[in-house]
Amino acid sequence: MKYNFPLFWRSLYRSFFDSKNTTARLTKKRIIFLTLFVIVWIPGMLAHWFFFWLDDILFPDYKKQVIEKPLFILGNLRSGSTFLHRLLSRDSQTFTSLTTWDIYLTPSVTQKKITQFVARLDNKYFGRVLHRILYKFDAATLGKVKIHPISFFQPEEDENIHLLIWDGYFVTFLFPFMDEMPNYQHFDEALSPEHKRRIMTFYKSMLQRHMYATGKKYFVAKNPAFSAKIETLMEFFPEARIIYLARNPLDMLPSTVSWINYARRQFTEPEPGYHYIEEILDLTQHWYRHPLRYLDANPSPRNLILKYDDLILRPESVIRSFYEQFGYPDKPGLPIIIDQAVKETLTFTSDHAYSYEQMGFTREQIVAMYADIFERFDFDTREPFVEREKVEIERVKRQ
Repeated sequence: MKYNFPLFWRSLYRSFFDSKNTTARLTKKRIIFLTLFVIVWIPGMLAHWFFFWLDDILFPDYKKQVIEKPLFILGNLRSGSTFLHRLLSRDSQTFTSLTTWDIYLTPSVTQKKITQFVARLDNKYFGRVLHRILYKFDAATLGKVKIHPISFFQPEEDENIHLLIWDGYFVTFLFPFMDEMPNYQHFDEALSPEHKRRIMTFYKSMLQRHMYATGKKYFVAKNPAFSAKIETLMEFFPEARIIYLARNPLDMLPSTVSWINYARRQFTEPEPGYHYIEEILDLTQHWYRHPLRYLDANPSPRNLILKYDDLILRPESVIRSFYEQFGYPDKPGLPIIIDQAVKETLTFTSDHAYSYEQMGFTREQIVAMYADIFERFDFDTREPFVEREKVEIERVKRQ
């Protein structure tokens, strides 16, 4: 494993000494974030890497762990991958995923073993008091985020794990200096073979640690950013199952612009308005076309291209179908799992209101930019309905 120290130090340098006229200008809010980052993040990373070193001494067999039939959910941001990922993760007898806790607090085997031991003590001797305290803290902190449901104990996007080596697209959410960053958005095409191998070797080792520590059989992950690295992903996980989720660009694009701006504003204080438009247009078009070209060129029963609307309208039949297609064991309690996931989705309310007109787009422009996507999936080119997915989920729930 190799930490990307050059990018790390450049990110800090730009933040303190060369951030004028960028979206990460040095305001009071930014100074507070950077101070906390230095105080918390650097010691945290040193601790994680110490435990990674302990893994090699105490649990070296994790390196032999087989990743059997992992399932990767790809597609653009804001395309239903969180809904599907968390639905499947409820089938805990079949799947496991990396949670926010796994990624940021216990990424190593040693840390997982320690927390498993403490959890057993808490359950046996202390009436789960630590468990209740942690869940209350979770609800009071991450539970307050209102554009994307986040929890220490819910599955989260694996792209976050690359922050542990400072070498992935999510670095840009903390330090949006795009001129300093490798072109992660075009991973397969833009990065050198050595660079891609270094990143994916680390990622595979993290999955091996997780599977070794949990004893689970199948891994499921949702990673929109992996749409750019589908070729490299299949090289490292030749038994992988791929679901590519495609959502109407009229819905996906404004939601993505809103989400990326919201996420980066948690750590920066740019001028009012929507930023990163050119980056997002390039990213979203590539994350449609690149993985679809790959899947078209490599047809396999291990791959599935799925329309977002089909998933929302027929979740049970869609999921049962790809369980069988991908060779996962049938789940008798699947209707209950789906019902729970639907209820969770309906209870989450985003406080973000937006429209593509506010972002400077017209419907005709979006249809023209993504014309091939509209044609391929026969997407509706009329005005999108407000929160259409929740309306459809509510309808399915009543059936």
